[in-house]
Amino acid sequence: MANAGAAATAERLEKLKNNITSVIRGKDELVELCIVALLARGHLLLEDVPGVGKTTLASTIADSLHGLFNRIQFTSDMLPSDILGVTIYDQDKHEFEFRSGPIFANVVLADEINRTTPKTQSALLEAMNVNRVTMDGKVYNLPRPFIVLATQNPVEFHGTFPLPKSQMDRFLMRLHIGYPEREAEMQILREQWHGQVETHVEPVLEAEEMIELQEQAMDVKVNDDLLHYIVRIAEATRTSPAFELGCSTRGALSLRRCAQALALVRGRDFVTPDDIKEIAVPVLAHRVAVARTFEVTGFSHHEDEAAIRSVLEDVAVPL
Repeated sequence: MANAGAAATAERLEKLKNNITSVIRGKDELVELCIVALLARGHLLLEDVPGVGKTTLASTIADSLHGLFNRIQFTSDMLPSDILGVTIYDQDKHEFEFRSGPIFANVVLADEINRTTPKTQSALLEAMNVNRVTMDGKVYNLPRPFIVLATQNPVEFHGTFPLPKSQMDRFLMRLHIGYPEREAEMQILREQWHGQVETHVEPVLEAEEMIELQEQAMDVKVNDDLLHYIVRIAEATRTSPAFELGCSTRGALSLRRCAQALALVRGRDFVTPDDIKEIAVPVLAHRVAVARTFEVTGFSHHEDEAAIRSVLEDVAVPL
């Protein structure tokens, strides 16, 4: 059973979900996973074809949180300093001064992140991993909470640079938006009869409230049987011939954190095996490399997701 505190938290999170779904029609499960990522203090990669609402979803999430929001439109000629900031010499003060870049915000929308070069992509690694930036030997802490919402088109599109695995591993989850259901798409067509409608929403959570909710998620109980279950899933990706590269320890930690956050969203203060199974694919699939010999039957999108599902079928669930 859920305790009263967890149930009250679930009501607050439902308000956040309703705020986002007022713009993102027919994608309740997707929005719930986005909220899980926020609670688990992770960064989110939204990957799909152009025109399905990746940027709209990311900006709506940012609008729903009352904090500093910056959008970075990634391009092929962007430099790391365009993201992190630059140190300049102040002639009046006769000293060097750091001028922070757009990464210094609570919510950063990294739009079309795979349109910039690997050198610039790597500028995000330290910020996403430890919430700080090092410039010219000095460390600058980023504000809390700090969340990167990145969008990318599939790598087969022209003018894109595939994200390296070291960068992908920094994202807590990779989600696909997909095309809307027929009725939801009909509603979008009706609403946008005279062009693009206003998609701005009012914030429903302060930055301090999100930090409090993140701490509550960390306190959700996970017993040892479930920790063993997570470890067995991670080990299976490292030993199965279906994978060339298995799940990292960071991936296993991310799976535990997301399961805790999902339990909190569902109004519970404890994790169940179903929480782990439900969240495993978006948490783990982008971290692994599937062997070329792995065959997918009737699967048309990401073979890495199919491979993780096969692991979940093989690993025994604790009773």
